[in-house]
Amino acid sequence: MGAVLCSLARPGVAADVTVFAAASLKSVLEAIAADWHAETGHRAVIVPAGSSILARQIQAGAPADIFVSANQAWMDVLEGDGLLRAGSRRDLAGNRLVVVAHGEAEPVAPDDLVAAVAEGRLAMALPDAVPAGIYGKAALMHHDLWSDLAGRVAQTDNVRAALALVATGEAPFGIVYATDAQAEPRVSTVLTFAKETHPPIAYPAAILAQSEAAEAQAFMTYLLSAKATFQAHGFTEPGGE
Repeated sequence: MGAVLCSLARPGVAADVTVFAAASLKSVLEAIAADWHAETGHRAVIVPAGSSILARQIQAGAPADIFVSANQAWMDVLEGDGLLRAGSRRDLAGNRLVVVAHGEAEPVAPDDLVAAVAEGRLAMALPDAVPAGIYGKAALMHHDLWSDLAGRVAQTDNVRAALALVATGEAPFGIVYATDAQAEPRVSTVLTFAKETHPPIAYPAAILAQSEAAEAQAFMTYLLSAKATFQAHGFTEPGGE
């Protein structure tokens, strides 16, 4: 864990604000940070990883100013630890959960997913720790598929790593967010899970109590105003899967 702490704590460029963010937000937050820099001259450095890894690093004292999680649970943990600035927590966006296949592929119904995976692998973020994996496990359990597929799951540290396994063909299928599928031309979406099959997908953000960055609130406000950028990257309104 120490090596991870060091790598997350030292962004490559000088930052006015350091943002620890769920891996699925990498592209959109980097776009928003670039717009903010162009408009204000200030720099926000995005440090993407699995929400669980980032939350644990914040608990260990990693120097971040803002945390954006891919679920409410990890933000709840930090709030319970007293690590969030009071009153700063806000939901930024929502998402949809999908199954992707390598290359071009025909749609797959939930009842046909086990046969489609066959002896291959189903790439997923860690199903008991990382939000995308937690949502994915819930969706599979809703369709009574988890017991048949659990042994074929290729677990990854974050959702973008699961996407990469499918994009490179190492796994024929994977469960990721719709925004991940939109960003990767080497995969196709074959199934979109109904929102009632899993907990609501939400991206809460908060300023950390430890932050001394003068621009943390300014960037938080900018994030909340960037609805068009979130939508352009395929995200939904909070609670609007």
